[in-house]
Amino acid sequence: MANKRVIVDPITRIEGHLRIEVEVDENNVIQNAFSSATLWRGLETIVKNRDPRDAGFLMGRICGVCTYSHYRAGIEAVEDALGIKIPLNAQLTRSLMNQALFIHDHPVHFYHLHGLDWCDVVSALDADPALASKEALKYTKYPVATGEGDLLKVKDKLKAFVEKGDLGPFANAYWGHSTFRLTPEQNLIVASHYLKALEIQRTAAQLMAIFGGKQPHPQSLTVGGVTCIMDLLDPSRMGEFLVKFKEVANFVENAYYADIKMAGAAYIGEPTVTAEAGVMNFMAHNTMQLNQTEYLFDAGIILNGDLSKVYEIDESLITEEATHAWYEDNEPLHPYEGRTNPKYTGLQDRMTVGPKGEDIQSKSVDDKGKYSWIKSPRYDGKAMEVGPLASMLVSYAKGNQKIKKIVDDFLAETGLPVAALFTTLGRTAARCLQTKAIIDHGLETFNTLIENLKVDQETCAPYSIDKNKEYKGRFIGDVPRGMLSHWVRIKNGVIENYQAVVPSTWNAGPEDSKGIKGPYEANLIGMKVQDISQPLEIIRVIHSMDPCIACAVHVMDTKGNDLGVYKVDPIYGTSC
Repeated sequence: MANKRVIVDPITRIEGHLRIEVEVDENNVIQNAFSSATLWRGLETIVKNRDPRDAGFLMGRICGVCTYSHYRAGIEAVEDALGIKIPLNAQLTRSLMNQALFIHDHPVHFYHLHGLDWCDVVSALDADPALASKEALKYTKYPVATGEGDLLKVKDKLKAFVEKGDLGPFANAYWGHSTFRLTPEQNLIVASHYLKALEIQRTAAQLMAIFGGKQPHPQSLTVGGVTCIMDLLDPSRMGEFLVKFKEVANFVENAYYADIKMAGAAYIGEPTVTAEAGVMNFMAHNTMQLNQTEYLFDAGIILNGDLSKVYEIDESLITEEATHAWYEDNEPLHPYEGRTNPKYTGLQDRMTVGPKGEDIQSKSVDDKGKYSWIKSPRYDGKAMEVGPLASMLVSYAKGNQKIKKIVDDFLAETGLPVAALFTTLGRTAARCLQTKAIIDHGLETFNTLIENLKVDQETCAPYSIDKNKEYKGRFIGDVPRGMLSHWVRIKNGVIENYQAVVPSTWNAGPEDSKGIKGPYEANLIGMKVQDISQPLEIIRVIHSMDPCIACAVHVMDTKGNDLGVYKVDPIYGTSC
């Protein structure tokens, strides 16, 4: 019997546009997988010939979520090129803004983007709120929003959705799927935290805005330092940061972390989330500066899942190739030499599985040719997974005591073995553990900043750009979705070349010229899908990577009609 092609497009509850196609055999086991980003980013082209001081402001528009990450990367790549060492106050302020981003991003990912892959909210209608309230106490001494009255109110709200025939934010999901493992009471707890997280994410966004001026797209970073000196010297603004940080920390500790422990124990026997990762190479860079010399998370590489050895990163071994990506130049190139010349070759007609399991004619990727706008990054020719799991594994393997305690405590409290870290379940847990590490230790950065401001109020370093000189520099660091790097070459006082190698490029890239799959594709192969018309297992694996594909303002016609065409002038960056 011939394999069947299943298309999941779009993957919803992500940032950007992603299509996943898989081939399943007669037993619904995935034999091959293809990851396709369907929107061209093109920011590297837009930023060319610009003043390098504009790079941060333009590159921050890559994404609507990690705006700070790309903004900062654009600024710091130029600082590296110009040889600028920014003042300690600026370093610590940027670190605090980074913490604000992480503790905003990760809970939002779990509850609003990924949590409904684990929680069947419709099942919560069968829950007993009194029992659910007692259940919440098993995972924390101080539960959040799980009093019996709180849970009864949430249950009534869900019931009202169902009676209206409209599940609102919970519509269009695979409720009742056979791979859900939480009890009705546990589902009610998560549903309550889903709603509470909507409030908490507002507070977390305000944290970023205290030093950034606004969120998203903060404005207070500039080449050389930061511009928020008046906020840093205002005790009320510093106090506001501290209060909001602790409010978010309470939710992370007593809701997010508690729910991950509950899910870890519940899903320990579910094979679709406990299978070993398809790519066992992990790479992370240090991030989250705590003081003059120390970072909370370490840099390094783990190969073949071997935690006994962590390798140092050699930046010269990073390349991107485009054998199966919609670009002209196929060969592997270091980012300093990277090229971004689009070559779209379109989709093919193919019989695929329809929404009700029937055979239908569809547009499908050309898996023998080019099929994605994402290139294939490699480190020394090897595919790498990046992200919170990689960050936690590298720090854990290096013996980082702050991280090792958090990981060991989690494993002990859930009964999960170390091997469980290398799974979809482990990847989802790692994002929470990384958040917990920040709320446990992040205020060391705040306290260091307070002490330094008593003797030093410098926030910006002087610099100059010599138009007769050529420069090149890069930013490398871990951001919420993993290791991010921006690479810039400056000539005649303007940007000559720019390349951004983002976390989702490492994870979502198509197979390379040697047939090596990236993490998205490799993690799907071999997994059995219970019902190919309801491929929740595929979505759960992909969501665990927290995809952030090209982010852009757009509209879509459900019949596939073009609604508008926009052309970007690569020289002046204007659109028409």
